[in-house]
Amino acid sequence: MHALREQWLILISTPIYLIIIGLELVLSNIRHLKVYKVADTVTNVYLMLLNAGIDLLFRVVYLAVLNYFYQHSLITPLQGFVYWLALLLMEDFLYYWLHRFDHEIRLFWAVHVTHHSSETMNFTVGFRSSVFQPLYRFIYFIPLAWLGFAPIDILFIYAATQIWGILVHTQFIRKMGWLEYLMVTPSHHRVHHGANPRYLDKNMGMLLIIWDKLFGTFQPELPAEDYQPIKYGLTKNILHPNAISVVFHEWQQLWKDATQKDIPMKCRLRYVFGPPGYSHDGSRQTSKQLLEQENGHP
Repeated sequence: MHALREQWLILISTPIYLIIIGLELVLSNIRHLKVYKVADTVTNVYLMLLNAGIDLLFRVVYLAVLNYFYQHSLITPLQGFVYWLALLLMEDFLYYWLHRFDHEIRLFWAVHVTHHSSETMNFTVGFRSSVFQPLYRFIYFIPLAWLGFAPIDILFIYAATQIWGILVHTQFIRKMGWLEYLMVTPSHHRVHHGANPRYLDKNMGMLLIIWDKLFGTFQPELPAEDYQPIKYGLTKNILHPNAISVVFHEWQQLWKDATQKDIPMKCRLRYVFGPPGYSHDGSRQTSKQLLEQENGHP
């Protein structure tokens, strides 16, 4: 049944992706915008395939873990529409925290940084996956299985909401009216991919923007007259990206930082579990420090 659902999602979403990518390519050429770069698009596909391969190989493990908690669930599962609505809301809520910790804890940022390493913004960037995330993502969804949601349904809702998560990667949809108040929109997600200090670590939701508004990570896209244009990519982009460096560059830097000589253990631990940009000597800055500097605070 789950396989049929996944096939249905693929059947529906694949032509949609092909159409919107084709339209975006045509529009970008008509308007002479450098929205697509060949090497960058190839990297997006490469990272997607790596992620999918790891997910497929590891699926038997995480399904077994989720199934264990499902078999020992605490409550009788809900039924019908209420079941699916509750699963959608709760899973989107848990994804928000997964995504937020991926940004705020350097160990997980080393995984997620691949998704943010593109200096462009187009629909194919949505496929630029966090390669190793399937190895731990399921841990966040254990509470769902423990509350009586079937593992196959958890995976289905994640896959379904991911479709929307891919579609918000574009510069050609400006605002979406009343949806801006409820859902993650292209405008919100452009902010999320911005390396500008005010935009760092903002708008973490996959489907709903309400979690960001509730937990203080929401930032609207500002008009050009009020703030600088969005700079896509990282605060320090990869100088010579290749198939290896795009996946492992942050891991290499993390190891280098954490194994420095003559620093206390608490500093080593902060290099691993503290925020990205932490440095014991002030040689780098966290997103919070960059924003304070932009706002004129020492």
